[in-house]
Amino acid sequence: MHLASPWKPRLSATDGGPAERLVTALAEDIADGALARGDRLPPHRELAYQLGIGLGTVTKAYAALERRGLVQSVRGRGMFVAGLTPRPATVIDLSVNTPPQMLDDRLMAATLTVMAKRLDAGTFGAFTPAAGRPDHRALAAKWLAGQRMEVSPEGVLLCNGAQHALAIAFATACPLGGTILTEATTYPGAISLARQSGCRLVGLNLDGEGLRPDALERALASTAVAALYVTPTLHNPTGATMSVARRRDIARLCRQHDVTIIEDDVYSIFAAPNLPPLASLAPERALYVSGLSKSVSPGLRVGMLAVPQRFLEPALSRLQATCTMASPLAAMIMEQWLTDGTAQSVAASIRLETAKRHALMQSLLTPDMPARAVNGFHAWLPMPTEAAERLASSAAALGVIVTPPRLPLVDPSATDGGIRLCLGSPPIDKLKEALSLLASLFNAGAPKRQADLPLF
Repeated sequence: MHLASPWKPRLSATDGGPAERLVTALAEDIADGALARGDRLPPHRELAYQLGIGLGTVTKAYAALERRGLVQSVRGRGMFVAGLTPRPATVIDLSVNTPPQMLDDRLMAATLTVMAKRLDAGTFGAFTPAAGRPDHRALAAKWLAGQRMEVSPEGVLLCNGAQHALAIAFATACPLGGTILTEATTYPGAISLARQSGCRLVGLNLDGEGLRPDALERALASTAVAALYVTPTLHNPTGATMSVARRRDIARLCRQHDVTIIEDDVYSIFAAPNLPPLASLAPERALYVSGLSKSVSPGLRVGMLAVPQRFLEPALSRLQATCTMASPLAAMIMEQWLTDGTAQSVAASIRLETAKRHALMQSLLTPDMPARAVNGFHAWLPMPTEAAERLASSAAALGVIVTPPRLPLVDPSATDGGIRLCLGSPPIDKLKEALSLLASLFNAGAPKRQADLPLF
């Protein structure tokens, strides 16, 4: 029998949603000593009932507290207070998947100078079409063609970042309560988005090429499915990339079962020219998501959603309902950089810098560390989930933050997981320091030898 929690459930009196107020209340009581290290927190359902809030709200709040290191989950026992652990003065963050910084102050100043000459108050104060100006959509279509995706400008919707484009795709493809299939380990932002939008996300087995066709076929034969969300190129977090044959198998199965495809291709600058997007193999049923934050700069929040004709009207309606229009300023920067070649040059520089960072990683990690080498700016260390959590906790105590191991798991109780290392953000000297520390921690803990571990 589990001990009852000593905490008296409450929501803080601060502004914000229920999840934020629950996080604040618990953080305050931990800081004030009302909750001590090792105290058990109420079970999710019990707390949701006592506070009159949704189960998902409790889950979101507990996850936020766990990311902050204030609570920890013990499998089969519940959630416990971890206490306040002093954070090292210097923190190296490998948890946020951003590209290496290839822009400089002079380029930004020059860009803004050009824009200042072209932007007047009347232009800034006017509404643009919800899908973007026609000339901007044409530029976006041209950029996508350079990334292997041929689409007419009329089929491209400009959004406020790729995450916004993904939200539009989910809302368009999946009715409330519908089921979306995806990889068992997948992009955390998609997991969060599915929960927020009321879709049921079901994870399927993957291998060295990503989603397995046999797993997809079994799921399609036994489940009523609205859509498949998949990342065929540089899968996040595992880094897997599908072969042409694998892509054809996935497209064939979706066509056979009349399932909509949501393709996440934000890492398209790393794809080989001979790898067609799924959207080009099944164009009548694919919603294709791309953007410029991963290929140019995180600050350039321009997402691109390519949709077939039958999805155009509902996607546009959802776009209008969520933002009215994409940011005109971001669209103008996109226009400038796609026109003068800056975007293409920066993307090439990101590829070169990424290759250097992966070479550094391979030189520092020991042979026993099962790092998956890919050509993007994240790497994957597969290991049992509990071992991954121990390694992540030990690294955090020494000032190296990695992606929380359970964050990419569709099923948080899955025993096989790993750690995503985001290599793009830190300066190269700090990256070297962080990778060396992780290697030493791994060797000291040795959760399992590489030969005993499945890659996925």
